[in-house]
Amino acid sequence: MSEFVDRLLESEPKRPGDSRRPPLAWIRGGLGWLVIVLIVGIWLATGIYQLGPAEVGLVKRFGRHVATTDPGLHYHWPAPIGSVVIVNIQGIRNEEIGFRTVSPPPNPRYQTVESEALMLTGDRNIIDVSMAVQYTVKNPELFAFNLIVPGEIVKQAAEAVLRERVATRTLDQALTGQRDTIGTETLSALQTVLDEYNTGIRINNVQLQDVRPPKEVTAAFDDVNSARQDKERLINEADKYAQDIVPRARGEAQEIGNQAEAYKQERIKRAEGDVTRFLEVLAKYELGEDVTRTRMYIETMEMVLPGMDKIILPSESEGVLKLLNLTTDGGDRP
Repeated sequence: MSEFVDRLLESEPKRPGDSRRPPLAWIRGGLGWLVIVLIVGIWLATGIYQLGPAEVGLVKRFGRHVATTDPGLHYHWPAPIGSVVIVNIQGIRNEEIGFRTVSPPPNPRYQTVESEALMLTGDRNIIDVSMAVQYTVKNPELFAFNLIVPGEIVKQAAEAVLRERVATRTLDQALTGQRDTIGTETLSALQTVLDEYNTGIRINNVQLQDVRPPKEVTAAFDDVNSARQDKERLINEADKYAQDIVPRARGEAQEIGNQAEAYKQERIKRAEGDVTRFLEVLAKYELGEDVTRTRMYIETMEMVLPGMDKIILPSESEGVLKLLNLTTDGGDRP
């Protein structure tokens, strides 16, 4: 700027014997300083920065971290003296293993990445697994200064941990009952690995998107799954039948037992009644043997020959017969 002013002054024509100051000489004084002040002001103004509600600022001076600022308006020494690294600590970051999102919802489309998705199970079968990882920043200093490409670190660590978890399961376990367990163990192990690396990352969620056999053998696995479902259905039907027939059989057995017990008690009471009646008859018999014998004979005949006119003759009867009328109403039968 000074050279420009000097050249401008030299180009100004001068008159012989004229000792007056050239018209452009004042530039060397006031305007030059004004330009300098303006440039310095603009440079200093580049140190003003503002942080959003979810952000923190890592202020560096001569490349060294000296302060961490909260959301709001702040100032740091302009470059090259100072700088600031802004980190979003609340935003959810996503990494996809085994697939890529081609178009987001509401009409999502996904593309499989076989080099990441194909994994080996513990029983030496190949399985197609895709997983989504969601994470946030828990330590902005470690996240900003220890990592160059944070997403790549998370993706590679998540893929390694997932392959390890899948390798400890059989194919059936990975496809059915152990699927949720694999996701839970992957989250815990992945967080441990990232903490050992001092990444400053917090894993919020690990979601297995799809666990299936490779497409080349999908039809065979569908047949196996169909057979397994038929097996489970038949087992459930058998259990249902057993739960229905067993209580019914127990009820019938209990009913038969109750009837037998009732019959037993009835026979016992009847026998006791017969004994009591026999003893009573015996007592009367002992008081009058002939009378009792005759009465028992008559009662027996009534029972053996019901509804008939009966005439009983004594064995020693002579002459006029004595008639004993055994009709129930005390009169003659027609």
